[in-house]
Amino acid sequence: MQEIVSTAAPVPESATGFEELDLALVDALQTDPRAPWTRVGPAVGIDATTAGRRWARLERTGLAWVTAYAGPATAPVAYIELACAPGELERLTARLTALPWVFSAEQVAGDHDLFLSVAAPDLPTLGRRVGDDIGRLPGVRSTRTRLGTRLYQEGSGWKVRALGPADRARLAPPGHGAGRTATRCASGSRDGIDTALLRALGENGRAGYAELAERVGISASTVRRRLARELRDREILLRCDLAQQAAGWPALATYRATVPHGELDRTGAALARLPQMRLCTAVTGSCNLLFSVWLRELDGMSGLEAVLADRFPLLRVQDRTVTLRTAKRMGRLLDDAGRATGYVPVGP
Repeated sequence: MQEIVSTAAPVPESATGFEELDLALVDALQTDPRAPWTRVGPAVGIDATTAGRRWARLERTGLAWVTAYAGPATAPVAYIELACAPGELERLTARLTALPWVFSAEQVAGDHDLFLSVAAPDLPTLGRRVGDDIGRLPGVRSTRTRLGTRLYQEGSGWKVRALGPADRARLAPPGHGAGRTATRCASGSRDGIDTALLRALGENGRAGYAELAERVGISASTVRRRLARELRDREILLRCDLAQQAAGWPALATYRATVPHGELDRTGAALARLPQMRLCTAVTGSCNLLFSVWLRELDGMSGLEAVLADRFPLLRVQDRTVTLRTAKRMGRLLDDAGRATGYVPVGP
């Protein structure tokens, strides 16, 4: 059984929501997840000590966190729609979220019950995990797998948008937006130091260089150089995430759609620029585009679909599901309110 790292203390009722300053703090760390408090504080209008203290509260109560994961070019990713037998949903959710290669899991309303994001080092392993490790679990009635082929947007690109453009620009890390892609191939290997560094950052993406050096077993200066290179080449991605319900985005919807093949890249790139977009990827199967959005209210789906019809006339929505509960997001185990309660190290 995979080790689960506890990440949050019990949450008092008085600490279950966000103030505007908290959202600005999250926005700052979404722009540069490892920026020092001496840069973050002035950007949000407070001193460095106050910024660090407010972040510590958010992190301690599971309302926000910074995590790390391997870049999108390092392993094949699939999206699995799983139908459960009656009464088996909670048991299957608990079993699947404990697996390190099931990096996200949502209970949904639609033609299936669970929506899983999974990774593997190669396609044959992915096939065995879907067909054997998941498909043969007691209580699984059926699975449908869509293989991700080209990623246009993922969670690290979504922003709270609580800061003004000038403050956000001041925080942008060097080389931000340079469009670099990971150089490691899908079947490439990570050495032991890479793996240990990724795990330590997965637990706490803001861990200091001295702490990382102790965890990894190399010098702090070597950690600094190696991490700078892996972040630059997008071999490691950092993400500042938050409890979406408490922050004001209680609704999550996932769409499966089709567009003409010649319009796929243009449409995917344009969809990725919508502020609601959390995930947008080309996939295999009867639908060639899959995307997920965070909304202020469930009725926001109507407004979004009006925008889609107006701006993307060639796009045809084939199916949509609404997430009832996110049980796991990029390795973080979440409670019913979306607060982080534990971490399962992500790995193919």
